[in-house]
Amino acid sequence: MTLNVIEQATIAAQQKNWSLLTECLQQLPVTKPSAGKGEASIQLEDECLEEILSLALEVLYSGDFRERWEVAKVLPKFGSCAIAPLISILEDEDAEIEERWFAGRILGEFDDPAVVTALVESLKTADDEELTVAAAAALANIGSPAVEALTGLLADPNTRLLAVRSLAQIRRSETIAPLMGVVEDPEATIRAAAIEALGSFHDSRVPPILIKALKDTAAQVRKEAVIGLGMRPDLLPKLDLVTHVRSLLFDFNLEVCQQAAIALGRLGTEEAAAALYGVLLSPHTPIRLKVDIVRSLPQTATSLEHLQKALSVESPELWQEIIMVLGRVEEPKLVPLAAKILQSALDIGSPTAQNPKVKQAMAMTWGHLGDPLAIKPLIELLADPDAGIRLHCIAALKKFPTAKEKLQQLATDEKLTPELKQGVAIALQEWGLGAGD
Repeated sequence: MTLNVIEQATIAAQQKNWSLLTECLQQLPVTKPSAGKGEASIQLEDECLEEILSLALEVLYSGDFRERWEVAKVLPKFGSCAIAPLISILEDEDAEIEERWFAGRILGEFDDPAVVTALVESLKTADDEELTVAAAAALANIGSPAVEALTGLLADPNTRLLAVRSLAQIRRSETIAPLMGVVEDPEATIRAAAIEALGSFHDSRVPPILIKALKDTAAQVRKEAVIGLGMRPDLLPKLDLVTHVRSLLFDFNLEVCQQAAIALGRLGTEEAAAALYGVLLSPHTPIRLKVDIVRSLPQTATSLEHLQKALSVESPELWQEIIMVLGRVEEPKLVPLAAKILQSALDIGSPTAQNPKVKQAMAMTWGHLGDPLAIKPLIELLADPDAGIRLHCIAALKKFPTAKEKLQQLATDEKLTPELKQGVAIALQEWGLGAGD
C-alpha cells in the first residue's frame, strides 16, 4: 500500500496537483517522535525518505497558502533530515516571503542547534517583519534551547525587542533573569513586554519589579504591571497590594485606570471593594471606568447598595451594565434585593429608565432572577409601545409559573388601559392562549 501511495504522490506532483499530493503524504505511515523534537519518525526505508521529502518540499515551493499549511503538518515528521532544506528556504532571499515564512514556522518544531542559529540569524538580518515575527515565534516554540541565543540578542538595540518578545513567549523560569535585565530599558515597548512576561511568573524576584513599574513614566508599562499584580492575590498577606494598585484608579491614562479596577476586583478584599465604591460614585469618574468598576465588584449586599446609588447617573451604558450585573446575582438572599433595586430604578422617573435598551435589559434580568416581585413590573411593561420590550417581558414572564394565570385574570379586567389590555392579549397569544382559555 505504501508504494502505491508513493506512486500516487509522484503522479500528483507531476500534475502539479498539490492538494492531492499532500493528501497522499498524509496517508504515509508516519508517527510522532517518541523521544523529543527533531527525531526522524517516518517508518519507511531510508531510500524512500529522500524521494518523499522532495515531494513534500515541492508543495512548500509551489502550493498556495492552504496547501502549504497542510504540508507544514507533515514536514516535521521527517525529523532532522528536513532541517537543512528548510533552513535553505528560510535563508533564500529570492524565495517568496510566504514560502520562507512557512519554513521558519516549521523549523520551530526542531530543537537542533543549527535551527536555533538559523532562526537567530533571521531575526538579525531579515528585512520583512513577517519573517522576523515567524522566527521569533519559532524560537519561542523551541523553548529552553533558544533562551541562551535570544539572551545574546538583547545586547543589540536592533534585535532587543524581538528577543524580548520571543523570551516572553517561552514562559520558563530561565527567561526571568534576561527579562529582568531589560525592565529599565530606554524603550517603553521593551519595558512593557518584559513586565508583561514577568507578571506570569510566581517568583519572589518579580513582585518588587512589578510594584516599581506601577510608577513608570509610560502608561503601557504601568498597565502591564497592574495586570500582573491583579493576578497575584496570594501576595496579599505579604504586600500591601491594594494600596499600590488603588492609586492607579486615578491614573492619567484611562486604560491604566480600567486595569486597576479589574485588578482590585480580582484581589477581592473589602478594602479593594471600598476603593472601587469611592471611584464608582465620584461625579468625576468617566462612564467607561464606572462600567469596568461595576463589572469588578463582588456580589455582596454592600456592592448592590452601591450599584443602586450609581443608578443616579443618567447613562444608558452604565445602567445596562448595572442591570446585567444584577441579573448575575446567584446568592439566594441577595436575589430579592437585586429585584427591588430594579423596581426602584423603574419607579424613580429617570429619563434613562425609559431607554428601550435599558427596559429590555431590565426584563431579561428579572427573568434571570426569578423573583416573584418582578411579575408586576413586567406586566406593566407590556403596555410599552416598543414591540421589542414587550417580547422581552413576555419571555421573562414565561419563567414564572403564576404569571399565566395572572395574565388571564387581567384580560377580563375592564379597568385596564387600552395599551396594557393589548399587551396582555399579545402575551397570551404568544403563550398560545386566548383571553378566555
